[in-house]
Amino acid sequence: MVTARAPATSANLGSGFDTFGVALSHPADTVAVERADETTIEVTGAGAQFIPTDPEKNVVGAVAAALDAPAHIRIDKGVRPSSGLGSSAASAAAAAVALDELYDRGHSREGLIPAAAEGEALVSGEAHADNVAPALLGGFTVVRRDDSATSVDARLPLVACLPEVVVSTKDARGVVPDSMSMADHVETVGNAATLTAGMCQSDPELVGHGMDDPVVTPARAELITGYDAVREAALSAGATGVTVSGAGPSLLAACPSGSRRRVAAAMVEAFADAGVGARAYQTEVGRGATVL
Repeated sequence: MVTARAPATSANLGSGFDTFGVALSHPADTVAVERADETTIEVTGAGAQFIPTDPEKNVVGAVAAALDAPAHIRIDKGVRPSSGLGSSAASAAAAAVALDELYDRGHSREGLIPAAAEGEALVSGEAHADNVAPALLGGFTVVRRDDSATSVDARLPLVACLPEVVVSTKDARGVVPDSMSMADHVETVGNAATLTAGMCQSDPELVGHGMDDPVVTPARAELITGYDAVREAALSAGATGVTVSGAGPSLLAACPSGSRRRVAAAMVEAFADAGVGARAYQTEVGRGATVL
């Protein structure tokens, strides 16, 4: 048996739609694999009742098929499905690393991105790597059109706040505008460059400023009850920037050192004032998938 852990992730980070991603130190999924003649799947943990065990409908089944590595696979979910925290990517990345080790295939973490992205295709309809890249590589990642990725080992405090609402990836992608003005394009590029520089320097001020996005985030924020109030509460508590995590409904806040507890409490309280229960993870930029 081989067991691997892969972290929750946050994609987009506001200005980096379908391009940026970051690994979180927690929560995480754990996947255990054993050789078998055909793939079977068991699921426990957060939201397990909503996750199919049919290998043709589960992300880890797609990963096993892509690697030609049949196995009995046990998934312990620490990342709730439909959270905007890369739940399917965490399972896919952990499965890819564990199966590669089990069958001694010798892939690099970068080399496993396409297989893990095949699992993501079951969820979003396309093999996006903006979540699986940080889940595999750790740190802050930039994904290119060919699914290759560059990673930066940033050090940054973060808060991920998960409200008790569901936003489907399909709905979140459906509200994204088909076009943007030149002014919005220039602003987005500038913010993305600022965020990237901030990650390279582990500078929460630059990262927070770089999260601003005039196009995608405002459209997706409409799907999240209380978004504006929660964002303002986080900024008032010390956060340097707040945005929608992935497709939502989670929100991600960049924080200066020592401010995470205040920011987390403020976000949960603001959601409560909007009539929405929520939990906050006081986390940070973390490492990628590891064999335990």
